[in-house]
Amino acid sequence: MDFINGKNFRIFLLGILDIICVAASSICSLALRFDISSIPPEYYEGAVRSMPVYFVVTIGAMAFFKLYNRVWTYASLNELFSIIKASVLIEAVFVCYHMFWQVSMPRSYYLINFGIMTILFCVVRFGKVFIKSFRNSQNRAKITNRIMVIGAGSAATILIKELRYAGEGSEVVCAIDDNKNKKNKYILGVPIVGGREDIEKNIKKYDITEIIIAIPSADIQTTREIIRICQETKKPVKILPAVSKSLTTSLSKEVRPVNYEDLLGRDPIKVNQEGINSFIKDKTVMVTGGGGSIGSELCRQIIKYNPKKLLILDIYENNAYEIQMELERHYPEADISTLIGSIRDYDRMEAIFSKYRPDIVYHAAAHKHVPLMEKSPNEAIKNNCMGTLNVVKLADKYKVDNFVLISTDKAVRPTNIMGATKRICEMIVQTYARKSEHTRFAAVRFGNVLGSNGSVIPLFLKQIEEGGPVTVTHKEITRFFMTIPEAVSLVLQASLFAKGGEIFVLDMGKPVRIYELAENLIRLRGFKPNVDIKIDVIGLRPGEKLYEEILMDEEGLDKTDNKMIYIGKPLKIDEEKFLDKLDNLIKASFENGMQIKELTEEVCDTYTITDN
Repeated sequence: MDFINGKNFRIFLLGILDIICVAASSICSLALRFDISSIPPEYYEGAVRSMPVYFVVTIGAMAFFKLYNRVWTYASLNELFSIIKASVLIEAVFVCYHMFWQVSMPRSYYLINFGIMTILFCVVRFGKVFIKSFRNSQNRAKITNRIMVIGAGSAATILIKELRYAGEGSEVVCAIDDNKNKKNKYILGVPIVGGREDIEKNIKKYDITEIIIAIPSADIQTTREIIRICQETKKPVKILPAVSKSLTTSLSKEVRPVNYEDLLGRDPIKVNQEGINSFIKDKTVMVTGGGGSIGSELCRQIIKYNPKKLLILDIYENNAYEIQMELERHYPEADISTLIGSIRDYDRMEAIFSKYRPDIVYHAAAHKHVPLMEKSPNEAIKNNCMGTLNVVKLADKYKVDNFVLISTDKAVRPTNIMGATKRICEMIVQTYARKSEHTRFAAVRFGNVLGSNGSVIPLFLKQIEEGGPVTVTHKEITRFFMTIPEAVSLVLQASLFAKGGEIFVLDMGKPVRIYELAENLIRLRGFKPNVDIKIDVIGLRPGEKLYEEILMDEEGLDKTDNKMIYIGKPLKIDEEKFLDKLDNLIKASFENGMQIKELTEEVCDTYTITDN
């Protein structure tokens, strides 16, 4: 059954058809040279006697030119030229064979035979494409999806072929390309009607129902600008990602709707996957907050590198259960333990460290919502500061090899309690990096993570779905952004670079204006900003900065082997005084009525209280 349904049967069938083609072309050539009823017997007998040799030579020539290993659905002139070259070789061998064995044939026979044989080979290989094209041309009236392709290069060519062959009611009716030399020319019969400035007028002219951006090699700024223009048309916009990601499947299947990650103002970060693999393989790895946005993605990427054991720790059972089920479904052989517990609970955490003895700890558990923590600062101290101190102490006690803290750009000169607690967490890590004789402690400082729970993107999308308004706190407010996979890749890479006490930061390019981001998201959903969906500027929230930073000036920057990742130098801390003040702060967080923000300011001297 495997032979009948597989590639071998297809090759076998092509070989049989080639033999039939050669036999038919030989007899037809004699029939055309002579009247079919008056073919001289010596010629007919010569042709029949030569047939076994014809068959062997044909199979050999076709195999030599790899004509049994082509994808004929998307065949081009290269395939046609290969068929012609194979036919020339076959005919040349025929001539030599007849001369050597003195088989008499008229000279015109060889020319006629070459022509018929070539045509029959083409019919066998291109016939299905011709039939499909004919049927599609008959069904032009049934086209329901008229597509404009942005780009007229190789990716667009393949895409047009695939959509045409699929014949599922979609057809590319025009193409756009900024190369002026291509204007008014055709790509596979599709007119190239102009550059990006001509998009809107041709939408109406060709009655376009969908736009596909098929320029995977374009830089991020060009892509963003084209997306912006396309969104103004209110037509659905899809995009073809980098071709390198699509080599294992057809391009038409890789076309997807434009999403907010396409609006990121820089190219994606790349990391040394090989180094990460050797670092994580056969290690016991713990992820605290493993059910959250960052924690769950950490688990997804870590499991690919074959750890000895993955420990997913979270206080919230639903999220932890979901990521456990997902990983067990995709990696049934992996050793995964999902543990429910709070990092505030020292005894529970010590029981886990004592039993499992993790080699690597990624500490993602934290309260992170700025407005909520402003109203509940005591809880921010308990969870972020005390919880981190617990995990750091135990990592040192049980000789964890590497410990990486997930931090935030809000820890730089913080103006809110959440940012201040994360800066204190960094100070804890840097303090223990100096104290520990075994564990390498480090922190990774993020910008805003696109699409994470509680981030601005899901909020804006929900507001758009509800018809608006979209709320922005200030028209000039900016933030640094990265994707969840990028953020996690940075964490994993930091593990390799960590020597002790570093704060790793990502070159996130230029900060993004939140107001502009809101406009782009509205356009992504096919609406016009402040026409279909209103944008309201509601004013800065307590503790919110207009601009975020990723590093304090005094920290400085050192390069790493990855040009997108930098290291902030550890700052000098009076460790005994810091730990004493931290203990007092944690004790105070359990008492009502304490001026917790003032006490936090004593521990974190870069913290500025903006609201009480």
